[in-house]
Amino acid sequence: MARKRQMKLSAYLVGTGMHAGSWRLEQAHPGASIDIDYYRRLVQTAERGKFDIAFLADSLAINEQSHPNILNRFEPITLIAALAGATSRIGLVATASTSYIEPFNLARLFMSADHISKGRVGWNIVTTRDLSGSTARNFGASTHPELALRYQKAAEFVNVVLGLWDSWEDDAFIFNKETGVVFDPNKLHRIRHKGEFFEVEGPLNIARSPQGHPVLVQAGNSEPGQQFAAQIGEIIFAIKFNFEDARQYYQAFKERIVSFGRNPDDVYILQGISPVIGATEEEARLKLKRLERLLPDDTIMGFLADYFRELDLSRFTPETASKEAGLHTLNAIHPDYRKHQPVIIRENPTLREVYSLIIGSFSGDHLVGTPEKIADTLEKWFLEGAADGFMLMSPALPDGLEEFIDRVVPILQQRGLFKKDYEGTTLREHFGLPVPPNRFSRQTV
Repeated sequence: MARKRQMKLSAYLVGTGMHAGSWRLEQAHPGASIDIDYYRRLVQTAERGKFDIAFLADSLAINEQSHPNILNRFEPITLIAALAGATSRIGLVATASTSYIEPFNLARLFMSADHISKGRVGWNIVTTRDLSGSTARNFGASTHPELALRYQKAAEFVNVVLGLWDSWEDDAFIFNKETGVVFDPNKLHRIRHKGEFFEVEGPLNIARSPQGHPVLVQAGNSEPGQQFAAQIGEIIFAIKFNFEDARQYYQAFKERIVSFGRNPDDVYILQGISPVIGATEEEARLKLKRLERLLPDDTIMGFLADYFRELDLSRFTPETASKEAGLHTLNAIHPDYRKHQPVIIRENPTLREVYSLIIGSFSGDHLVGTPEKIADTLEKWFLEGAADGFMLMSPALPDGLEEFIDRVVPILQQRGLFKKDYEGTTLREHFGLPVPPNRFSRQTV
């Protein structure tokens, strides 16, 4: 009998939470983003809740309008290596760019972290959005590469990394003390790559991990991004703000996967959610209003003015309707704005609400309410073809994560929608993903 399908859960961990005002809450720790003990407690909480992944995002540049929790924070690959020793089962996914690092360096960093964690690491592949306007200048360049070029480079970058990760076949190391033979030279491979963007000799000076190599995670929203993700992604991170949009995205993306000759059941789509949980609907809404009151008007308008540089927002306030400000007809310079524009056209939110949508601290009224309401929403999305699981982007941490684990997860478990314990030890085992074969050993069979 086939095993019943169960949803996957990932915890998006960022300082005091996704909401930009969360650091002002009485119980919040404003210095959370550079407190390793705090992050250890967060990831241990997620592991207690049997989450499949703890997810760490990144950015390579900031400015005065950046989210408070990213102004002063850890580099994510370093962080997951530290968190590996504080946990034993949960997967650890770190974000790293293909635009501003060399493939050899990245391949070595991630494979090292994968060994340290005993096979629990994933790489969230990004090409880097230049939200600050200064990313390129942080790396000795004058201009940030265009989107299409970034993905063209990313395809070659990932291919090089995968080749480096296969430098050693799994049984290459012999360590025969009697003969003095350390490894079988026939099972060591150099990629000798010469491409449009990179020349890399190899081999990598670290072997494959217990899960073969890190799981590939992707969150491309643009057309090039979705094409790239459908070709190489194993876990896909998306954010849609209503059921119909999510279901259409899910179905279309699964069809893309098939078009590349891949099995759609081997690729998991996780929808980002920012639930606000209360014992009653009223309590949840009061909690959301309290968070919204923590945001100064000039913080909101300063961010939006920087984000929508094509518009003059100086005569508007956070309570101005988005259509009055012209956002519904705007062809914004940010590719990720495309996922927000349908919501703006349909619902005409205030600029305050637009701000919350963009930074990911509000998912919509369907995720504001009781634990039962949240569980009902996730069940519908999961069973009716809108998601394989969810990325919990708690507005406030650690409270939001703890509330979800203590009040929503038990409901999902009772309904048979989420596991009660881990069954595997590697990230690939959590998702039922096979250990990838070594590309070089296939050639010699």
